[in-house]
Amino acid sequence: MRAPSLYWYFDSKNEIYDAMFAQGNLALLDEMDSEEVPTELRALLHRLATVFVQFGAQDAARFQLMFQRTIPDFEPSPESYALAIEVVERSREWFVASGITNPAHFDLWTALVSGLASQQLANDPGGDRWQRLIDDVVDMFANYVLNSPITRSST
Repeated sequence: MRAPSLYWYFDSKNEIYDAMFAQGNLALLDEMDSEEVPTELRALLHRLATVFVQFGAQDAARFQLMFQRTIPDFEPSPESYALAIEVVERSREWFVASGITNPAHFDLWTALVSGLASQQLANDPGGDRWQRLIDDVVDMFANYVLNSPITRSST
């Protein structure tokens, strides 16, 4: 499609990015909805990490738009951002269902998993070098949560 045709539907590049941001979050929600949510902690963490890392690895540009804010002056609309919040809240619900209720644990988890996805995209696009580390990350995180809970206050 040529640019003039696109601007028939969108007033600006940021509106295009906003539509893509919303579409990406809807696709991730669909992916999450298609999953059976395990109740056993390690199985749940493995499933959640696999969904997220594989989703990110499928499309580098979409991952950057959704999770890395690489486009100057782009901020999702409140409607599109609400979809991103829904992704986070659904993930948090999975955590609570498995007994992980400390917000700091969830924050740590998102940093670990997004790091795997970022590394996969940056250093082995199309491969599985960092995806192969999901089991190790799940075990490391689960052992930490089960044996040494974070004691910082939630904010």
